[in-house]
Amino acid sequence: MSAVNPTVKAIAILIPGVLLGLTFDIYTPLVYLLFVFVVTLWLSDIPFKRWITFFAPFVLFIASFSWARLLYTSDTFQGGSVLFSFWTFEVTTGGVAVAISLALRSLCFIALSLLFILTTDSTKFMLSLMQQLKLSPKITYGVLAGYRFLPTFKHELDVLRQAHRIRGVSRAKGIRGRIQQFKRYSIPLLANAIRKAERVANAMESKGFTGERDRTHYHMMTVTKRDWIFLGMMVGALLLTFATSYYFGYLNIFGHQFG
Repeated sequence: MSAVNPTVKAIAILIPGVLLGLTFDIYTPLVYLLFVFVVTLWLSDIPFKRWITFFAPFVLFIASFSWARLLYTSDTFQGGSVLFSFWTFEVTTGGVAVAISLALRSLCFIALSLLFILTTDSTKFMLSLMQQLKLSPKITYGVLAGYRFLPTFKHELDVLRQAHRIRGVSRAKGIRGRIQQFKRYSIPLLANAIRKAERVANAMESKGFTGERDRTHYHMMTVTKRDWIFLGMMVGALLLTFATSYYFGYLNIFGHQFG
């Protein structure tokens, strides 16, 4: 999985994500979610414990807004018999089905995102965008430089906090104190960020970086047969899921039942 071209992998994940957003039944996103789960653990070296650590917090978040969707379902999907009443709300079988479908679609988006994030190197992804999609080198190298700065910002923030603590500056209390504390931290961090940006710009310019698209690359990113197989597998599995959902009469697109 990690050896798949990042651009092809992104397309293979983006297409199912968009198409799943059109469905409002339970069967289609549930089957594809199971497929993504199997592919993630079967074709990658991601441990299940690590994957579930990232996935589990989103389940609680999705459960909360699915409950809101259950109570505020539009008239288009508010069909079926009434299951129970809650204050001024009536929960119907149609509303429950839409809420579950929304939760499963959201979980599919998260599973697809984790599949991409946990198996893709950021540097290779930027290089692939530059070589396969002809993205401007100014954008790709700028994003890479900013991405590399993120860990240093956390370290500098820890250093600032320790320096303030040594000098007897206690943690701020109240809204006004927190605003002042934010100023004490943000100004030095911003000054250091500007200095680093200038150093990186000077270093890139001294090494002949002009931002031209026609340039040689030390790491060449190519699209191989394996990449096309992965793309076909991800999109083909979704189309097969749509087909079986249509065959059994489950397929629902924007409230219109098919099959």
